[in-house]
Amino acid sequence: MTTTNKKALAIRDKTIFDGFFVKYFLKSIFFLWFKLAGWSVAKVTPEGAGVAIAAPHTSNWDFIYALGAAILLDIKIYFSIKDTWCRLPIIGRFMMWLGAMPIDRTSKGKGQVEQIKSFVERQKDCRVFFLFTPEGTRGSSVKWRTGFYHVAQDCGIPIFLAKVDYRIKESGVFHTYQLTDNKEQDIQAIQESYKSVYGKFPANQFPQYTGAIPKISEAEAKVLRAIYSLKGVATLMEISTKTKLNELNELSARMLGFLVEKGVIEQMHGSHSDEPRYCLTFAGRGCLLHLYPSLTINH
Repeated sequence: MTTTNKKALAIRDKTIFDGFFVKYFLKSIFFLWFKLAGWSVAKVTPEGAGVAIAAPHTSNWDFIYALGAAILLDIKIYFSIKDTWCRLPIIGRFMMWLGAMPIDRTSKGKGQVEQIKSFVERQKDCRVFFLFTPEGTRGSSVKWRTGFYHVAQDCGIPIFLAKVDYRIKESGVFHTYQLTDNKEQDIQAIQESYKSVYGKFPANQFPQYTGAIPKISEAEAKVLRAIYSLKGVATLMEISTKTKLNELNELSARMLGFLVEKGVIEQMHGSHSDEPRYCLTFAGRGCLLHLYPSLTINH
């Protein structure tokens, strides 16, 4: 009786993204294509490694535009695939060269988290995306697969929120999300941010497209950020102290009423003696992720 020991496959350090072909030829092609087609790359350029989620995913064109943005920003992309594909004589080598991340789901296989941890340790200064499509399919979907969250959590790396928005013709990352200790709230806030991203076939996207983010002023954006930094709930006095807007006579009940009307904050009523408090809605959290490349909660 013989036993066959398969050699564990690992993420390849050098891929198509490190070669002359991408750096010069494809970069020039995508630069020209984006310019002629009226597309642009999102202004945020994340540093280091992170789990990138690409949503909504309703067309094969999504990958092409996402790839173009990555190449134009000198970002390496890795994507998950069953290791059996990577073991095929010719196709396997080609897939690994493209950036395949071989996943062996047997108990003896090297897990996805271990692979990513090992790679990040070797390539500390590398700008790299470990790409996931939470919808799991380009067809109609009713939920997200949350494996990307657990990978980011176990690896101790952020989640890059990437989009391909066909309404404004923009591709790339709009926010670097730092995980909190509340998975449910994190997922809901992230999903809310994608409700304003218009897929190629919006009827198939999840979460459902609800329209562009509300147009708000810089002062109003500061109010949202202040409430967020105060753990999502704040009084008028706390908002005023945090933003210093009262010094400019910019903070008013009218402004807060406008934000309530837009659905990004909610007024909470206590007893008659209590000062009204304002809290961020999940729509407000999603809006904030577009307004600011990163956010920090003060503890």
